[in-house]
Amino acid sequence: MLHDARWTAFTPKLITVLGEGYSFERFRRDAVAGLTVAIVALPLAMALGIASGASPDKGLVTAVVAGFLISALGGSRAQVGGPTGAFVVVVFNVIARHGYDGLLLATLLAGLLLVIAGFARLGALVRFIPHPVVTGFTAGIAVIIASSQVKDFLGLSVANVPADFLPKWRAYIGALGTVDMATLAIGAGSLFLIVALRKLAPRLPDFLIAVVVASAAVALLHLPVETIGSRFPHIPAGLPAPAMPDMSLAKVQAVLPSAFTIAFLAGIEALLSAVVADGMIGSRHRSNQELVGQGVANIASALFGGLPATGAIARTATNIRAGAVTPVAGMPHALFLLLFILFATGLMAFVPLAALAAILFMVAGGMSEHERFVALLRMPNGDRAVLLLTFGLTVLVDLTTAIAVGVTLASLQFMMRMSETVRIDAPGGSAEDDSDDIHQRDALPAGVEVFRIDGPVFFGIANELLDTLRRIGPAPRVIIPRMRRVPLLDASGVSTIAEIVRRSAAADVQIILSGVQPQPLAMLDRVGLGHGGAAVVHTRDFPEALRIATTMAAAIDAIPATLN
Repeated sequence: MLHDARWTAFTPKLITVLGEGYSFERFRRDAVAGLTVAIVALPLAMALGIASGASPDKGLVTAVVAGFLISALGGSRAQVGGPTGAFVVVVFNVIARHGYDGLLLATLLAGLLLVIAGFARLGALVRFIPHPVVTGFTAGIAVIIASSQVKDFLGLSVANVPADFLPKWRAYIGALGTVDMATLAIGAGSLFLIVALRKLAPRLPDFLIAVVVASAAVALLHLPVETIGSRFPHIPAGLPAPAMPDMSLAKVQAVLPSAFTIAFLAGIEALLSAVVADGMIGSRHRSNQELVGQGVANIASALFGGLPATGAIARTATNIRAGAVTPVAGMPHALFLLLFILFATGLMAFVPLAALAAILFMVAGGMSEHERFVALLRMPNGDRAVLLLTFGLTVLVDLTTAIAVGVTLASLQFMMRMSETVRIDAPGGSAEDDSDDIHQRDALPAGVEVFRIDGPVFFGIANELLDTLRRIGPAPRVIIPRMRRVPLLDASGVSTIAEIVRRSAAADVQIILSGVQPQPLAMLDRVGLGHGGAAVVHTRDFPEALRIATTMAAAIDAIPATLN
């Protein structure tokens, strides 16, 4: 049975749902949903490919190859994958530093890392990424994406747009006199049309309609507006043949940090998207298999010359709202896009870049999660600091630094807050809660001391235990640390207790550990302080410890000493 459970955890959801029975009606619903998502994904994939510093066909290749495999091998019933806005900043920087071949290698390595993470059962770790960190870097990415589209939206004459945020805006401000009114009209009109369609006809494919209308306006009115065809005159049709990227030890070392960032972003966004899908359809995804599926999809995308990919929350939600019932829906979505690549690539040449910029403005607006951002600003100072620091570092430095600093700061704050919840009722202190602890010192015989530990004992409060020992003053015959309320003991806590035992033994003081829970007891066993050890005595509860201590105190000759 255990073997079956382990096998199921790494079984793609597609196999599970097909085993449940797959009717023609289910296929019809999935196919309609797949077509709907493909209509949404078509202009978005092109826009993300350009925003990433690549070309529109790279975005489409990614949506086809990775989108098909994410649905076929993932652990969610409704996940739809492809290129997303979260990767734009990372991909752009990798291409700028290491070239497109460097990006392919980084994507391949990221896929391998995701597969390893899945089989290592790290899928549940996404729950431990603090919301201020996630909101901070996604909002930062949204600002960077929107900033990257200002030139195309306004038609500015800027020869080389700087990559960094502040120099980029200095260049924009310096070129405001070169705004092209025709380009601005197409961009603003596309943006207005998307917003209007979302309010008046939310079921229509607003992105595609905006692109078609803008392209028709440019063609019919002969507007001198930059299009995909003018910037990318040689877009290949069809899928490229798979090939391994150039690989050397030096290049692997150079792109490995970017590979970790891509894997981190892909894992987080995919699992968050899977959680959203679970809430919409009442299912439960397999997080570890989802990571494996994402990994295989990214490896394949790199082999076909595509971009990094992950589960896309907006496209997944669209898939579900369109009636998808199984992972099959994501596969025709990829096949419909493949048909466009094979037979209609030439139509991309007419798409104005200002219309794609308008689409990416909307993507950035959705990513920003401004309502959650504002809500987090009302949180305590610590959470607010993590949010703003992660956001600022994402925009002004880089995403890797932002995530590392944000997670580290949030972790330190958590540990500090946890340490504040731990209480040690030492001699002379007060016990304020359970009735069995209020009078814990009333019946103590001479030569016996007791203190109660309430909460996890980890490195954040380890020194407090030693301070409690020092406050005891003249050494008693017996010390009873009450540990019934200690759910967790880490290596630092174990070392501290071992140090207390050592100092007590040097002063001929006996230690009786009362009510030790299973996890702390297992940790104490590792250092010889468990039930089988001779250095300490274990009791089930405090009354038993008190009886043993009374007997010991009467039998041991006290030697005046001071623990230090």
